[in-house]
This record gives sequence, C-alpha cells and structure tokens, in this order.
Amino acid sequence: MIQFPKPDVDQFFRTYAITTFAISKDEKKLIFSSNINGKQNLWAIDFPNQFPYLFAQVDQQCNFIKIDGDNRYVLAGFDHDGDENYQIYALPFEGGKPQPLITGEKTDKFFYADSSKDGERVYYMTSKGNPQFLNLHRYDITSNEDVLVDKGEGAPTYMAALAPDESSYVTISSLANTYSLGYVVVNGEKRLLTPTKEEVHTVTNPVYTDENTIYFVTNFGEEFSYIASYNLVSGEFLPVKKIPSESVKNLKWNKTFKSFFFVTEKGVTDQLYSYSLDTEEVTKLEAPTDVIEQLTVAESGTVYVLGRSATIPFNIFRLVQGEHWEQITTNHVLGITSEQMVEPDVVTYPSFDGLEIEALYFKAKPELANGYTIFWPHGGPQAAERKSFRAMFQCFLNRGYSIFAPNFRGSTGYGSSFVKLVEGDWGEGPRLDCVHGIQWLFDQKASSPEKLFVVGGSYGGYMALLLAGRHADLFKATVDIFGVSNLFTFLNSVPEHWKPMMKRWLGDAVEDKERLEKDSPITYLDTMTNPMLVIQGANDPRVVKEESDQIVAALEKNGVDVEYLVLDDEGHGFSKKHNEIKVYETMLEFLAKHQ
Repeated sequence: MIQFPKPDVDQFFRTYAITTFAISKDEKKLIFSSNINGKQNLWAIDFPNQFPYLFAQVDQQCNFIKIDGDNRYVLAGFDHDGDENYQIYALPFEGGKPQPLITGEKTDKFFYADSSKDGERVYYMTSKGNPQFLNLHRYDITSNEDVLVDKGEGAPTYMAALAPDESSYVTISSLANTYSLGYVVVNGEKRLLTPTKEEVHTVTNPVYTDENTIYFVTNFGEEFSYIASYNLVSGEFLPVKKIPSESVKNLKWNKTFKSFFFVTEKGVTDQLYSYSLDTEEVTKLEAPTDVIEQLTVAESGTVYVLGRSATIPFNIFRLVQGEHWEQITTNHVLGITSEQMVEPDVVTYPSFDGLEIEALYFKAKPELANGYTIFWPHGGPQAAERKSFRAMFQCFLNRGYSIFAPNFRGSTGYGSSFVKLVEGDWGEGPRLDCVHGIQWLFDQKASSPEKLFVVGGSYGGYMALLLAGRHADLFKATVDIFGVSNLFTFLNSVPEHWKPMMKRWLGDAVEDKERLEKDSPITYLDTMTNPMLVIQGANDPRVVKEESDQIVAALEKNGVDVEYLVLDDEGHGFSKKHNEIKVYETMLEFLAKHQ
C-alpha cells in the first residue's frame, strides 16, 4: 500500500480567506474578496455557474463591495499593503481594472457609507481635513460634484444608514467600543435615537423600513443587545425584540416580506433568526456554520451568509427556498476532511475573583500529540476566540500541539458588563484570568511549565509579552505577533480616529502614569528571559513597527534569545499567502527548537 506523509504546513495554508462579498440585485452575480491566487483580489461567480473567475486584479485588501442596482458599475474600497487607508474605486460590471473614484493622498482614508436609491450619489466618510472625527461627504457620480454634508465633532462619526428618499440619515458617534451614540439627522437637526446619551450604551446596524421608521441594535439599559426602533414623527424610542442572554448583531431588512434577519452572539457561537413585523414571530434558523461573518438578504428574500466553523474555512452559503443551505464556494483544507481536524471543547474555570471564564480547548489527536500546549490569548481585547477556523490552529494541532484559548474579561459575547471590565485595565484582571487559565491546565495535568508556549497577536501579543515579563516561570517560550510593548508609545502612535476613545479604552498618559507603567511589558525587561519570536508587519497602522523594534532591541541588549521577522508588505495581519506560510513555518521551527 502506498504510504503518504502527514499533511505539511502548505496544505493547511492553501485554504483561502474571504473577507467580504456582495450579490447583484438580480442575484445573477456574486462578487467576493479573496486571496485565492495568493493575494487579495476580487473574484466573481455568474449564476447558475459556480466556478469563480478573477474579477479585478488589485493585490490589496478590500473593505467593501457595492454593486449598482442597475448593473452599471461596481464600487470597492482598497488599501495599500495593509496600511488600512482605504480609498474608493469604480469597476465595470463585467470586471476589469479599478478606476480611482473617491481618492486622495496616500495617508487619507475614505470609508464608503451608502448610495442613493438611483445609484447616482455616493455618501462616504473621510479623514481628509478631519483626521480624528471624520467628515461626511456626498459625491455625485454624473457631475463629479463633491459636497461636505456633515463635519464630525467630538468623536469619530460614521454615517450608518440613509433614508430611501435621502431626507434623513443616521450617524453613529464612537466614544468607545462600548459607548456609541446613534443620531438621526433631519435638515441639519440631530436627534438622539435612544432616550439619553448619559448612560453608556451602543447603537449599531440602523435600518430604515420607511422614511419615518428606523430599526437598530442597541444595549441601552440591558446587558445584551436587542432590536429597537425610533419613529421620526413621534420621536418615540421603542424596544422591539430581545433574545435572552444573546446579543443581536447584523440586522438586515427584507421589504418584500416585511421581515428582519439577524445574527446573535452568545459566547463562542452565533445563532441566526428571522423576525416578522406583521406577526411579531421570531424563528430560529439552522445556520450553516458556527460563526457568521457577514449576512446579506436579497430583495427576493434569499439569505446569503459568509461563515466558518472550527473545522470549516470561510465559505459563502445561501438559503434555498428557506429550507436548506447551498454552499456556493468550495473552500477546504487540501487533502484533509473536517473529521480529520479538531473540534474544540468548551470549558470554564474560575479566575482569581471567582469570575467564570470560558475557553476553547483544542486537544491534539492522541496519535499526533507531542505533549506540548500553546496558550493563545486572543486579540481585541474587546473581541473573543470563537468556534471559527484558523489555519494556524489546525496546522499546529496536526503537528501535535494542543491549544488553549480563554475568553478573559473584556471579551465579547458575555454581556456588556463583562466587555467593559478591560477598559482602563489592560494588564491586571485579564492577565490574572490568563494566569488562572494556565494554572487550570496544570491542575488538569494537561500541561506544565516545561511543556507550555504562549503565542498571541495584537492585544494577544501584548498579553504574551506581559506574561513573558511577569510570569516567565509558567512557560518555555513566547511568540509575539505585532503586540504592544509600551502603552505610552502605543497611545501616541494609534490611528488619529482612534485617539478620541483611547482614554476610556486604555487610559491617560499623565493621569494613569503609574498604572500604564505597571501594565507595560517593557517595564519587565529584566525578568523577560525566555526565548522569544517577534513578528511584525512594517505597515501596521494599529500597532506600529516601533512597538516591536523597541522590545527586540531591549531584549537583544539584555542577551535574551530573540528572533525577529518583519514583513515589508503587510500591516496588522497577513493578507498575502506567501507571507502567511512564511510566518507559520517560522513559528513551527521556533517552537520545535525550544521543545
């Protein structure tokens, strides 16, 4: 019998990412952004065919796709090598070379908001002239006239919905990840959608069902987000529908059937629902994946989702006749079935103050296990590790490493109070949650300090560094992927439109000096003695390269075994397939070296 070798790194990373998609009004064309050919480009499918073809060769990340209702053109936003300075381009409906439509200097940002019903006018936000708070503009495609509609003040402001007749629009002012105020603007007058702005809450996903009625998602007065409405005539705010212990997100309206479709987040999984305005009946729909990244509802009522599960990579599905899911894309790990991969166990453990922490525990299959465990603090920090496919996880599991990923305080999916616990406390409560997660592993005899590695990216990279400085005795080595090393330099270097919310999120450099020093990894250089691999994108706008430069230079000066990998054409992530493979091959080599 022919003996085949076990899968290599390349097989796992030949899965591709799908970041966003759009469906034409007639549902004959699907366009999506993916790195199928190694770099992020636009691909299309013309139904009933389901073979994707290259729609636009751009080699850059895309943050939105909008197909004109009359199939005259396509709009899309692209950045440059991960700098996140997205600008707006137009493409022929048949595909081709993107043409600059709404662009400026390389450092300017242009965020698409909405289009008029006839597709003649485009609304967008830009950092040009207002880098911290953003300005709202209206661009006329026919005349090329560009009009300033609203000047952002006090907080970064985004237009989130446009009335069908353009008589009003909704803006969201972001004071923090947990504090965003929704306003409807009518003839220049701003009206708050919720009863008061004094109570910390969020407003997201506004939808007009007619010129005078707005539905949206909020957690005003509640732990979990729900659907609410605002009537422009009466000025009445009304809670509409709550799902107990689940947070609503991704609210979509279908005018034909007078129904909403929405997703809820609860811990590590999502749920999908429909809600009829006429009958007020909520129906739970079986979702095709555990996590839903994007939900789109066509005029016909057909539901399209982009989703993934722990053993299912990014794929696009549609709900046929409301009965069964059809998988449109075919994205899977080369030569490996879902059954050959690892589903995580969902476990809980008590932290230092008795707070219950939920975690995903991926156990390497017994025949592959090498006895080592990777402790993975997620990024965000106001995000969560969920049952969603990571090529890195499944590759490392196949190499014998188990993976433990806790949703420490500050994680989403557990109520608004839990999410707020990280605000003004990046390095104490969440760190101790992680320490108690490590101790849980030791108590379960699942790992030991000689068999444990800490690996994290972004905030997870920050936490990996902090653990390396304050708890080096708990593990053998560290991998830091674009992590914050110094909270003071981080405060000064974040994107301009982040700065208004930094005091609430992290703290003030003067008022909170003592705490920020205590919570900065660079404070603990003398005890940061374990071997370390640092990985950084040169164009990262969120955690700039200097954050990694300074920690590497300091560790080298102290004689610590540190390796440094810089990717010149990446930002806060790895969009190019050859870079992704290089990163994780380097990580595997590093971990093997320090076993």
